[in-house]
Amino acid sequence: MANRKYLFLIRSLPRKPQQQPSPAQMQEMYAAFNAWKEKFKENILDMGGKLMPDGKVVTTSGATDGPFVEAKEIVGGYMFVSAESVDRALQVASEMPMLMPGSSLEIREVAAP
Repeated sequence: MANRKYLFLIRSLPRKPQQQPSPAQMQEMYAAFNAWKEKFKENILDMGGKLMPDGKVVTTSGATDGPFVEAKEIVGGYMFVSAESVDRALQVASEMPMLMPGSSLEIREVAAP
């Protein structure tokens, strides 16, 4: 069975700027992230990236500034993952160290062309 492609959308609640982690905390975070990346390197197709807070929303009536501040949650990043099943994609997502309290990760299968 061929692997399927999944889009991970990383969401979080709007929040006030946090205190910067200490150098020791940053080192710990990078070590956990790198271990996760190594474990799932066969599944990660594109690490994607963090999204900037500003953008545009396009509708049939034109373009406006967005995303809107009143949104209940913000899409802050994305990633593409290859997996033989949604269960494997869930495993990759559930072990992701970047998920913090108040954040979530939406998994969407990408339709084959």
